[in-house]
Amino acid sequence: MIKDNQRYFNRLHVVIDAVVICIAYVLAWIYKFLILKDQRGLTLAQYCVALIGIIPLYLMLYLACNLYTSKRVQGRRLEGGNIVKANTIGILIVMAAFFPLRDVIEPIKYYSRWMLAYFYVINIVLEIIARNLIRWCLRKIRRKGFNLRHLIFVGYSGAAEAFIDRILANPQWGYKISGILDDNKEPGYTYKGIAVLGSTDELEKILENNRLDEIALTLALREYYKLKRIVAICEKSGVHTKFVPDYNDIIPTRPYTEDLLGLPVVNIRHVPLTNSFNMICKRAMDIVGAIVAIIIFSPVMLVTAVLVKTTSKGPLIYKQERVGLHNQTFQMYKFRSMEVQSAKSEKRAWTVRDDPRVTKVGRVIRKTSIDELPQLFNILKGDMSLVGPRPERPFFVEKFREEIPRYMVKHQVRPGLTGWAQVNGYRGDTSIKKRIEYDLYYIENWTMGLDIKILFLTFFKGFVNKNAY
Repeated sequence: MIKDNQRYFNRLHVVIDAVVICIAYVLAWIYKFLILKDQRGLTLAQYCVALIGIIPLYLMLYLACNLYTSKRVQGRRLEGGNIVKANTIGILIVMAAFFPLRDVIEPIKYYSRWMLAYFYVINIVLEIIARNLIRWCLRKIRRKGFNLRHLIFVGYSGAAEAFIDRILANPQWGYKISGILDDNKEPGYTYKGIAVLGSTDELEKILENNRLDEIALTLALREYYKLKRIVAICEKSGVHTKFVPDYNDIIPTRPYTEDLLGLPVVNIRHVPLTNSFNMICKRAMDIVGAIVAIIIFSPVMLVTAVLVKTTSKGPLIYKQERVGLHNQTFQMYKFRSMEVQSAKSEKRAWTVRDDPRVTKVGRVIRKTSIDELPQLFNILKGDMSLVGPRPERPFFVEKFREEIPRYMVKHQVRPGLTGWAQVNGYRGDTSIKKRIEYDLYYIENWTMGLDIKILFLTFFKGFVNKNAY
């Protein structure tokens, strides 16, 4: 029943999305040629021919960006980021397709790029508004007791309590808990008004006599030997079953599985950037962003180069070995901000406040992060990314991997010029443990939207920082 409802809702959502795309496209044409009164190269009807390809393309991108998953517990920020990502990829594909086709299909050479740019912005805005209206309507309905999913828990554990806490705190999700089955709690025992109905042996009888939408398996860790029998009963009933493990301190909040020739493999850590599509998108953003940044900051880099060379002896660019993706080392570039020193003395520690090794010019460029600008060329080479955990020297990597749990997880993605830890103030001589916490959050929750947010915050929090010495 749930699958049928979800399938119907998805079909309705596809129709709504197609209508929104059409409306946004027409509004873009009206704004460009009627409101701005630009000279019309083509009629609206001629422009609308392109919708034959644009609508299917965008709908497929929305599907690829997980925009047709259930909105019951999906966050607005994640959905908004996916909308921006899908539309950005879509408009780039459309513009790229128009270029070779303009000599084949005569009208295409007269299509306005500005009109497509207006369509990009309007479609994002309308799509976000439409989806939030749908979300608001659904949650209103659920709060009134309609469109509910009836749920029963099998097993009383910390996972069951945590699940109940979240459901009670979010009535807009539309879950109604029918009760709990457990072999170690007496029938009638309640947790926040949710009663234990009986033992797990009564599961089959309860499923036959009650109309349930979902079953949540929340067995305590010591009771997992019962799992096979209980799953068999659940599968026989045809009721949608979900598994809430009672060891959430070990697995991540967003685990994912792989199919190893029919054997499901649960990965201990969810890393979105292991997905090929995500990797390609991020790499494209890195290349374009690095080229644009090099052009914009070239005057600053030129002045810095002159000041470094004329105020102290030594090379202009300082190369230092750092550990990057998959624990591979690379040479990271920086403008030299210290007096030339031996490799032995350099290894002793990172820079601290009032470090005597730092030159006068070096203090300024370190405080403003100008010394990091040569890393834009590391990004073009593929050693680094615009956003990611900051890379560390091999000496400290070996030290921290023994002292700090999960430290090495940061090397599952490319290191970054800036990162989530840095915009939250954790750079320089600050807590390495807190830095890793922020890095792990970034790694497990990566989206294109989060990258854009970090780049935006870098201009306000990342360049000039009290912890940069």
